[in-house]
Amino acid sequence: MTTKSEGGDPDHNADRSTQASPSLPEVPRATKVIALVDDDRNILTTVSIALQAEGFATRVYYDGAAALKAIGENPPDLAVFDIKMPRMDGLELLGKLREKSDLPVIFLTSKADEADEALGLSLGADDYITKPFSQRLLIARIRAILRRSEVALRGASEPEGEPVEALPEPIRRGRLSMDPARHQVEWSGQPVSLTVTEFLILEALAMRPGVVRTRGQLMDAAYQDDVFVDDRTIDSHIKRLRRKFRVVDPQFGAIETLYGAGYSFGDP
Repeated sequence: MTTKSEGGDPDHNADRSTQASPSLPEVPRATKVIALVDDDRNILTTVSIALQAEGFATRVYYDGAAALKAIGENPPDLAVFDIKMPRMDGLELLGKLREKSDLPVIFLTSKADEADEALGLSLGADDYITKPFSQRLLIARIRAILRRSEVALRGASEPEGEPVEALPEPIRRGRLSMDPARHQVEWSGQPVSLTVTEFLILEALAMRPGVVRTRGQLMDAAYQDDVFVDDRTIDSHIKRLRRKFRVVDPQFGAIETLYGAGYSFGDP
């Protein structure tokens, strides 16, 4: 596979093999494209090489401003952001990206502070990995999020008249309506935009209303690979779910907490 390496100058964030042309190189349709954004060139190089060895194509950017423009023009399948970067940090980059896109995003950062993690998740990151990190763990999480995205969006782009195999049925619980095949959620008829991880957690709760689901059960529902996720990550996703629903309904209280046990869904 051709090694892809994009320079720090925003005008040169393109594959070396195609720098004579302003367009990005052709990537086979089945190849997943991962955007890597970090001002540490050593990390970009090593992670890019590791991902390419696993069959991914990569695009690398050295600052958030260059990445925002490039991702908007040529969206990848998933992005990995550092937080501390020049010109535009990862939190600002994610905030601007979420105004227009639900692109799956993983934060990869040396900041281990709980507030940064919570803020990143509240802005719409799908996962959070702290440096130093295992490349094997990062690749496992990338694969898991991409696989969940494909499952959640299956059927959304099926041609008319084509048979759709085993699509999950829509879920309706009180004012909540979920369409797993199209990754669509409504509350009292108003759309609520969720990431794949948020959708799967809510789905696990709504499938059995009134039943308390432990954090471990929610982890299994949202992280279906052998990947460690601590309790704080699930709690952060729940807080973000509540916040998104309260945008359309300030009185939203259908996700209930049973302290020491877990969470349940109930909408009378």
